[in-house]
Amino acid sequence: MTYLIGLLVTLGLLIVVHEYGHYRVAVACGVKVLRFSVGFGRVLWKWQRSPQSTEFTVCALPLGGYVRMLDEREGGVPADQLGQAFNRKSLKQRSAIVAAGPLANLALAVLLFAGAYWVGMQEPKAVLGPSVPGSIAERAGLKSGDWVRAIADEGSGGEWRDVQSMNDLMWRLTQAALQREPVRLQVSDRDGRGSRTLLLDLATFEPRDVDGALARKIGLGAAFGEPVLGKLKEGGPAVRAGLAEGDRVLSIDGQPVADAQTLRERIRASAATAGRGAKEVPAQRWLVERAGRSIEVLVAPRIDSSVTPPVARIEAYVGTPPVMVTVRHGPIDGIVGGFERMWDTSLFTLKMLGRMLIGEASIKNLSGPISIADYAGQSVQQGPARFLEFLAIVSVSLGVLNLLPLPMLDGGHLMVYIFEGVTGRAVSEEWLARLQRGGIAVLLMMMSVALYNDVARLLGLH
Repeated sequence: MTYLIGLLVTLGLLIVVHEYGHYRVAVACGVKVLRFSVGFGRVLWKWQRSPQSTEFTVCALPLGGYVRMLDEREGGVPADQLGQAFNRKSLKQRSAIVAAGPLANLALAVLLFAGAYWVGMQEPKAVLGPSVPGSIAERAGLKSGDWVRAIADEGSGGEWRDVQSMNDLMWRLTQAALQREPVRLQVSDRDGRGSRTLLLDLATFEPRDVDGALARKIGLGAAFGEPVLGKLKEGGPAVRAGLAEGDRVLSIDGQPVADAQTLRERIRASAATAGRGAKEVPAQRWLVERAGRSIEVLVAPRIDSSVTPPVARIEAYVGTPPVMVTVRHGPIDGIVGGFERMWDTSLFTLKMLGRMLIGEASIKNLSGPISIADYAGQSVQQGPARFLEFLAIVSVSLGVLNLLPLPMLDGGHLMVYIFEGVTGRAVSEEWLARLQRGGIAVLLMMMSVALYNDVARLLGLH
């Protein structure tokens, strides 16, 4: 139910704001608006102040909306109302009315991002776990426990910008990876000591690999966690070995354990050392710290054959949660940060769509209503700031998508008006019909790919 409510709130708010942009500017330009509709299909609710005023409706299919204006191209217009017809307005007025919807979404995104900054978001501190062996991150010199304090890339003119959190770091690296730009990182240890500068060479990174697994492809470790044991399952391998909650693992079979990620990987991978059909891993020598004393215990992890390939488990919570920081801005900084985030997200969306168009980015990045519902539900559960951020991202996507120069979208209408402004003559009805058919075909293709990606994610194929 949370996911459904999150989806309906998301679609409802963004559609209303988009259509209200068209409606408000149309009224300001003296155009008569016949209907303001949220959704398509059968009318579920309607309201109209008088027979001559705008009819407001909510329809059964909430996947869009529209503002129907008086227009001679769509039917007869009484002589006394010709001055209120959309098609009779100047080129500037028509362009303003069409552009107002997407621009309203972008303006809303600024306010939503700002709202998230004002409320404050809890995010993992940008302290990294171990880098993947042989990866770009390892070659750069990143180690477990490194705290990324600042980043500089060509997109910012080489200017150093503070890294507020792990999420902020990944957002900046995603933009740099898409542009194949090397970045410099200013790092220290997790306590802020020993500052040094590293070069993360993303010039060799393939833009088509920019997706949800980007961090792993670059080789970045997950947010740092201490190699400390949490709650243990009664009767499990950890309890049988004599381990206790709060034990800090120092080494396994003489190999140091620096963080929680390394500990988890060492436990899981130890299944490969057991013989075929074995139920336990041969006993390992664990050196743990407990109450200031070092203790050596023998641990035989259990092999879980229910997954492929089999993994080993000690049936205990492994590792402490990452250190969290609160990302919060004041009133003015929140607005400035909201505008910057909207602008960066808009440019990133355009670049990603362009890369997908020429085959340099994966079309797996397209998401449809199922993914939106999933993300909406998750963000609602994570708190108001995270939901506001999610709404802002979707609002940017809706605004940018509608500005694309495709017939049937606002951007397509604007392209027609640009043609009219340059040539001094309107596009013929025949060409408009052809362009609209082509635009419908492109939109249907994009929707089909997005829906396929949604289903593939549900089935674990992506």
